[in-house]
Amino acid sequence: MAKRSIPALNKVLSNLISSPPPPPPRCPSILSQTRSVTYMPRPGDGTPRCVTLIPGDGIGPVVTGTVERVMKAMHAPVYFERYEVHGDMKKVPEEVIESIKKNKICLKGGLATPVGGGVNSLNVQLRKELDLYASLVNCFNLPGLPTRHENVDIVVIRENTEGEYSGLEHEVVPGVVESLKFCSERIAKYAFEYAYLNNRKKVTAVHKANIMKLADGLFLESCREVATKYPGIQYNEIIVDNCCMQLVSKPEQFDVMVTPNLYGNLVSNTAAGIAGGTGVMPGGNVGADHAIFEQGASAGNVGNEELVEQKKANPVALLLSSAMMLRHLQFPSFADRLETAVKQVILEGKYRTRDLGGHSSTEEVADAVIAALTD
Repeated sequence: MAKRSIPALNKVLSNLISSPPPPPPRCPSILSQTRSVTYMPRPGDGTPRCVTLIPGDGIGPVVTGTVERVMKAMHAPVYFERYEVHGDMKKVPEEVIESIKKNKICLKGGLATPVGGGVNSLNVQLRKELDLYASLVNCFNLPGLPTRHENVDIVVIRENTEGEYSGLEHEVVPGVVESLKFCSERIAKYAFEYAYLNNRKKVTAVHKANIMKLADGLFLESCREVATKYPGIQYNEIIVDNCCMQLVSKPEQFDVMVTPNLYGNLVSNTAAGIAGGTGVMPGGNVGADHAIFEQGASAGNVGNEELVEQKKANPVALLLSSAMMLRHLQFPSFADRLETAVKQVILEGKYRTRDLGGHSSTEEVADAVIAALTD
């Protein structure tokens, strides 16, 4: 019996030798697994925050009203303290300044600024009173919105409290006006810190030091000194007139741009026009203690009475600025939800205001964003 089993045993052994055993089952790699990123708040971080709200002039009340509706629909942990401020006032009421100092955060519609006549801009007054030294405008392509250039994602950071645009000027003698311009190292530090924290690769300093050798020369010295402390970030410089030409021809070459006050206003509006228009560009003004969020580039349609009467102002810029505000308040998931909903509405293309090639009203765009939030 043992002899008869030997051939069968030999056959089994032969098969084992000719056919190597199958490899052991592989454990799934930890790196290949998708993991959610958890935001771990400190106790009390979910407490609703009070935000000072300034509806402003012209289309301001229309678009700020949209933000209020959307925030309520998404149950965002913010509530508003409303104040009426208008551009023809001699100064910002003291109770408004105190409210912003208390809340440390403000959402603002556009304020009309009188041209000439010695009337100070209330926008400038707010920035100086609260020392909001950094203005930030993010100009980027929105999926679904056709533009002349693709791959545009520019952040313009400009000094907000000094230079020609700050209103620091006086008449020396009749007919001779002197504008004061200083250098501020802190705007250079802010630009590089922003680039570092947001994984940006390059900072470009915009200047006119070939003519303004002292003032803009000091600005460049500050930028160069700060750049040495951030070796992982590429740094370069460009003269402002060449910068404008490069913006309209090859805007994708720029990443973060840091500028003195006046140049930054021109550069940010140019970049906004290239990326889709001022109606879709978010922005804000920030200092060490306070921040005001508003439409990023100049609200040239603030006084457009037709848009106000028809209620067809574009709310996208202020909605995206509100998402920036929510991140500033450390409510990242609400910010992501709002930004995603706005981008979805733009991508679908069904509800767009006239400046984006559509015919929708402000309310229709708001309804579409709310629907996207609740899907």
